[in-house]
Amino acid sequence: MKRKPPVAYNFFESDTSQVIKQIGKEALIKHLKAMLLIRNFEIRAEAAYLQGKIGGFFHSYMGQEAVQTSAVAVMGIDQWWATSYRCHALALLLGATPNELMAELFGRVTGNALGRGGSMHFFTNRLLGGFGIVGGQIPIATGAAFTVKYLKDQKEQMNRRNCDVSVCFFGDGAVVQGSFHESLNLASLWDLPCIYVIENNQWGMGTHVDRAVCVEPIAEKKAPGFAMESYTFDGMDFFNCYAGFQHVFNSVKSNSRPVLIEVVTERFRGHSISDPGLYRTKDELQGCMARDPLLIMFKTLTNSHIITEEEYHAMDKEMKEIAIAAIKYADDSPWPDPITLEEDVFSP
Repeated sequence: MKRKPPVAYNFFESDTSQVIKQIGKEALIKHLKAMLLIRNFEIRAEAAYLQGKIGGFFHSYMGQEAVQTSAVAVMGIDQWWATSYRCHALALLLGATPNELMAELFGRVTGNALGRGGSMHFFTNRLLGGFGIVGGQIPIATGAAFTVKYLKDQKEQMNRRNCDVSVCFFGDGAVVQGSFHESLNLASLWDLPCIYVIENNQWGMGTHVDRAVCVEPIAEKKAPGFAMESYTFDGMDFFNCYAGFQHVFNSVKSNSRPVLIEVVTERFRGHSISDPGLYRTKDELQGCMARDPLLIMFKTLTNSHIITEEEYHAMDKEMKEIAIAAIKYADDSPWPDPITLEEDVFSP
């Protein structure tokens, strides 16, 4: 099948200088460190996988760090969050420690899910899970949005915390699943405060999005069918994503209407670590890596005199050491006792 011409995206309009001024130096450094931790965690975990220390599947978030970092920076950890099997970054952003996540990858009892979930199934108090089934998280996030609305109507607070919305991340490949259409239809009918985020990293496994989805831009074309507002963000630019998520978050809080967002990004690895990604040429990969979200943020902050190059490298080294320490922690952690295998298993 012949590839279509590149799509012209109408990105959300944002002013980087205003975003920088609004966030402030201290918070900007915090968000940069979060992105650096995600990158270093993925690099070290990938190396461990290739050494045979991690089994099963492993889906890296490298290249997409700006998306979820900006979303959590805007909305805070007290919302309901759901995502796909590419879940390492969101778990880190929502408070899971590098040690417990790395131990989970290693299948150790000190892991995030006691070594039973592996790479695709991280959880936190607010992360409803990473889902191995394509689109499996979309009905779950929709149900969480129903709960938010119901409890607000009952003038109650969820877990005594302020929860305003449910946020759902999924890939471009999930928009052709029936669960996507049914969930968005119900969310629109019932005015559910759900923010649906398509992380369009251009590839559904090895199939390019223009060969799998019949309309592009996806959100812009799909949202009207559900009577929803839609937005498109530059997923390689933290500042554009931050401004966009802030606008959407405020909107959904005020009118309790669902919104469909498409964040255009790129993954720097294959679909999973075992995927060599031969369907993408070296030139294509180098082209997208030239817009590395870490590089964009680094250049923006140095040009704005927020940090120096030396400070950036010191932060990177600090996050690298945290990731290396997590590897050691996981390696030294005990294996689960087989006698506990049937514990915590729910069966009706």
